[in-house]
Amino acid sequence: MKVILLENVGKIGSIGEIIDVKRGFARNFLIAKKKALFASKENIKEVEKIKNDLNKKDLEKKNQAKLIDEKIKNKEYIIKKLSTENKELYGSVKPTEISKILKEIDNIEINPSMIQPISEIKMLGTFKVNLNLHSEIQSNINIKVIAEEDK
Repeated sequence: MKVILLENVGKIGSIGEIIDVKRGFARNFLIAKKKALFASKENIKEVEKIKNDLNKKDLEKKNQAKLIDEKIKNKEYIIKKLSTENKELYGSVKPTEISKILKEIDNIEINPSMIQPISEIKMLGTFKVNLNLHSEIQSNINIKVIAEEDK
């Protein structure tokens, strides 16, 4: 299925580019998240007209991502969790939890889908987490999981 990209999508293409992708990926991800339009003649003309606006919006998103990256790069965040005697957690630390911590501490809103722990966080210790802030900007933070004292 041919689609026109409305924003830069990592490893796929850039704004205004007409690409051929699988139908499911186009419908369920690109079009559903308003990252692309079906490549009809009308849509191609429309995208050519608004390409400059789309580039400006993408540049703004990229600048915001750079600011966030500078603010949190290699910073360490502490999460308290209940754990067993052998330092294993009851459950694990999920991207939604990491997103809440970033919001509480630095007032930065990051979609949980942009947060990718390098390995599952299922025990106490320090873990590296990748943040995909923009198709061109990735950042790293450290999550330190410590034991929550029983009351």
